[in-house]
Amino acid sequence: MSSTPTLSPAPPAGAPAAPTPAALGELARAVAGRPDRWRPAVRFDAAARFHTRLEVTGGHEVWLLTWLPGQGTEIHDHGGAAGAFTVVAGVLTERAFPASGGAPRARELAAGGLRSFGPRYVHEVVNAGTEPAVSIHAYAPALAAMSYYAELPGGGLRPVRTDPVTD
Repeated sequence: MSSTPTLSPAPPAGAPAAPTPAALGELARAVAGRPDRWRPAVRFDAAARFHTRLEVTGGHEVWLLTWLPGQGTEIHDHGGAAGAFTVVAGVLTERAFPASGGAPRARELAAGGLRSFGPRYVHEVVNAGTEPAVSIHAYAPALAAMSYYAELPGGGLRPVRTDPVTD
């Protein structure tokens, strides 16, 4: 990889430790297991993926994302946040890009599938299927900015831009 994502500063001494990727995975699954918390917010938009923040605390945040067939993200990081996502409907395909460069690793996540990751993770996610998909995402700390990348011929990534995260 030709660039390292911008990382959040270390928490002050004595501050509670940020949730681990495994704990964020448990959180995403717990929220997914409570459809009353997210199902009323589900919307699909043919022009762009729909997303909404379901919960934010001092230590983490949880998002709902919906994906029509063919919708996906650009290659991106999470601005130094660790995270996890679980699919609650449909199938999503993720390509993860190793920090050392080389070929991305692709995997499909069907309903119930979970992916947890640390603060330097770079990936893209797409609904390559024929049915709509819904996923629940948890991040710590809350997303402030995300960097986007272009895939280089022969492997590696080139930074394209960094955008602030807003509702």
